[in-house]
Amino acid sequence: MPMDLRDKLKKKGFKRLFKSFTYAFDGLKYAFKYEQNILVHTLATILVIIAGIIFKISQTEWLVITLIIGLVIATELINTSIEATIDLVTKEIHPLAKIAKDTAAAAVLIFGLAAIIIASIIFIPKILLLIGG
Repeated sequence: MPMDLRDKLKKKGFKRLFKSFTYAFDGLKYAFKYEQNILVHTLATILVIIAGIIFKISQTEWLVITLIIGLVIATELINTSIEATIDLVTKEIHPLAKIAKDTAAAAVLIFGLAAIIIASIIFIPKILLLIGG
């Protein structure tokens, strides 16, 4: 599609901006309704926020925690969109479809492991201090 034609199709303005937020919230609603891993990430998020409040983590630690939470959830949403797109394109089990789905899931896993490591670095010393006196 030529760029000038695409530019004409792209609507602008407040109404379009509002609709884009509506679409984004529709995506979140879908994920919460059908994707069980989003619920796992949400539960982990709630626990980390509670721990952050209890242990009075620093502003810098809150920034890191907020960033990693956002990255994990955003990656999960991207994984969901990749899986849905592949399912739209083909119903057959194809090796390339498997690679795309598996590597997208691996991206979520990597961010999840990074989140666990970061949370451990932040919270384990505070927990040890609490139980050690």
